[in-house]
Amino acid sequence: MKNIFLTTLITVGCTSAFAQSKPSKIDDYYRIITIPIPENIKMEIGGMQVLPDGRLATSTRRGEVWMIGNPYLKGDGKPSFHRFASGLHEPLGLYYRGKDFLVSQRGEVTRLEDTDNDGVADVYDSFSRWPLSGNYHQYSYGPVPMPNGEMLVTLNLDWVGRGASQSKWRGWMLKLGQDGKLTPWATGLRSPSGFGSYKGDIFYTENQGDWVGSGRMTHLEKGDFAGNPAGLRWSKEEGSPVKLTPEDVPSTGEPLYDVAKKVPGLKPPAVWFPHTLVGISTSDFKEDVTNGAFGPFAGQMFVGDQGHSIITRVDLEKVNGVWQGAVFPFREGFMSGILRLEWGLDGSMFVGQTSRGWSATGKEEFGIQRLVWTGKMPFEMKTVRSTPDGFEITFTSPVDKKAAADQDSYKMNSFTYRYHRTYGSPIINTEEVPIKGIIVSEDGLRVRLVVDPASLRKGYIHEIKTEGVKSPDGNNLLHTTAYYTLNEIAGGQAANPSQFTTTVKAASAAAMDHSAHTMPATETAASTSASAKRVTEMPASWTNGPDQVVTIGTVPGLKFDISEIQVKAGSKIKVVFNNNDDMLHNLVITKPGAANAVGEAGLNLGLKGSELNYVPKTSDVLFHTNIVEPEKSEAIYFTAPKQAGTYQYVCTFPGHYSLMQGKLKVVK
Repeated sequence: MKNIFLTTLITVGCTSAFAQSKPSKIDDYYRIITIPIPENIKMEIGGMQVLPDGRLATSTRRGEVWMIGNPYLKGDGKPSFHRFASGLHEPLGLYYRGKDFLVSQRGEVTRLEDTDNDGVADVYDSFSRWPLSGNYHQYSYGPVPMPNGEMLVTLNLDWVGRGASQSKWRGWMLKLGQDGKLTPWATGLRSPSGFGSYKGDIFYTENQGDWVGSGRMTHLEKGDFAGNPAGLRWSKEEGSPVKLTPEDVPSTGEPLYDVAKKVPGLKPPAVWFPHTLVGISTSDFKEDVTNGAFGPFAGQMFVGDQGHSIITRVDLEKVNGVWQGAVFPFREGFMSGILRLEWGLDGSMFVGQTSRGWSATGKEEFGIQRLVWTGKMPFEMKTVRSTPDGFEITFTSPVDKKAAADQDSYKMNSFTYRYHRTYGSPIINTEEVPIKGIIVSEDGLRVRLVVDPASLRKGYIHEIKTEGVKSPDGNNLLHTTAYYTLNEIAGGQAANPSQFTTTVKAASAAAMDHSAHTMPATETAASTSASAKRVTEMPASWTNGPDQVVTIGTVPGLKFDISEIQVKAGSKIKVVFNNNDDMLHNLVITKPGAANAVGEAGLNLGLKGSELNYVPKTSDVLFHTNIVEPEKSEAIYFTAPKQAGTYQYVCTFPGHYSLMQGKLKVVK
């Protein structure tokens, strides 16, 4: 395989990697190729495996396993599809062992084998099994092989208005032996669809939910507790390496890193994926082992996101024995929600996608696409590393040293999330991190940002913006933001001011006034909501009550349960918004034709988004609720517009607005 990768690197265009014109689109560097799927096949990817003979094996949420021939679209450019197995219960993992497959189902890992070589499985053996409650949220993932020959499976929590473990080992990662024996490894997992090995250690990705303020990636060692206490129900069972009980876990709203100091075994994440800023539902990840065939990021990780239909890039380092690092935006524009990633034999990446019931920004219900490096060198931040007094950034190619030395080229902030039983968390404790000095390396490949060490906060996400950095020929970085999770501060020699390429002038008093940035998000949200656009108590002047009461709910798939409402112009309206879904939603009423613009503005609110409930300050917004948690509701009161017309209502939670819309018809 190594020879194939090296050959690909040479033939794709290594010789032109540094001598380019000025392409400015990500598609010039990483191209998405769609694999055509016959209309009669519902290829809702749950598992995916590249076979040594070049075929791509997939399991689907419809309960089938398919063999796809010519997935690289060579020759006539047409793939072939052959059904290998059927009748399974939503398989969300697939592992090829040479003579058979192991595939996860809701209640077991099943062994599939074709003993008569007719291309169809004739053996369906129960390889390993676990009990079920029947709850719809009991997804099961794996098995995923480890370098030492062991395998891993993970079991999703039930959803009963909160995460619950209604049958044994739900919310756990378990090791799976070649004999089918299950051994508990770690718990505290909520929705662990992505997991596996990186540099020999075990990691898993998590989605926002109860006890999970934002998406995250956690290094799991034996006996670790990752944060959701539902699985601790089984901690006293035989074989459990976890000693905590649910009663040991406080819901104080403090940052998880701080709570972990008081709760032995609670494991802070190696990397946070800031919610809505870099995705909303992390999924599979793969370490780049392509020996350069996929570009300049060898040894880093690529992580799928189901809700935002994107791939992010993660660069990890170990500091004082603890994993931490940065997440960068990488590639967007996929056709559906990304659940599985697999390396092709040529070093390209297969991207398996599905969205039914788990809606995504990609408009299709499912799909398989292939991401291919074109051979051109993308101008990106390559790594971010912790230093005793800040961070050092390396770039994939040299920067313009004058632009890189300009203090206005950078901006840094730090923030975190609450750790509590509530679903998700707003961004809290935001502080600006003033830059004291900049050191640009002689070769232009590295920039060191020096700050006051006191402004570095352990357990916090440090947002590093590099919008002013340019290449010598004037190109901007393809992506200008990194989010570094700082668990430990690196040792070594602090920078001497005499080394600074630029000494940054003293930050303003406002920037240094941390109290101006640390208002709890709940207080901020309350202050922003006390306007005529969100009235949650019936006005005293409505002595006879509202003229009309409208109840709007949600259904899975990013939809309101009512697509059209009619009210009389100038009438008194009460809207009750019930969030029946297991995601966060709001309800925003806009002027005619403004729903998409308002949704886009909500997406672009950045760090202020959660404190503003993703409701932008614009005249296009007429009335709104705040963000409403799953199984909760909120009522608002307003007087309908006097002008007749077709107004709109929309959920502006990032990633939802393109699908989650309805019409509010105002009639005379």
